[in-house]
Amino acid sequence: MINLTEAAAQQIRVLHQAQANPESVLRVLVETGGCSGFEYGMSFDVRKADDLEFESQGLKLLIDPTSHAYLDGSTVHFDDGLHGKGFEVRNPNATSTCGCGKSFS
Repeated sequence: MINLTEAAAQQIRVLHQAQANPESVLRVLVETGGCSGFEYGMSFDVRKADDLEFESQGLKLLIDPTSHAYLDGSTVHFDDGLHGKGFEVRNPNATSTCGCGKSFS
């Protein structure tokens, strides 16, 4: 399960309105790379056959099974304050994170 904070959901709604494809849904994923071994990613995409689908704050989320193994139980937050980092994944499965907030192991 992946959860969104209200701040993240609001920002995703704003970004989704600017998308050309209204059928697209937010995809949360993990990719290899970054300074800690893995990187978080998010994009608008259409559902693929093996995707898992969740709902949080009234929004659908897609995640592939491999990424789900790393992200299960995570919360996506959005911070646009003075020192805000934008989107931030709060991942209870990460053993270490990078200062950038986008990389973990």
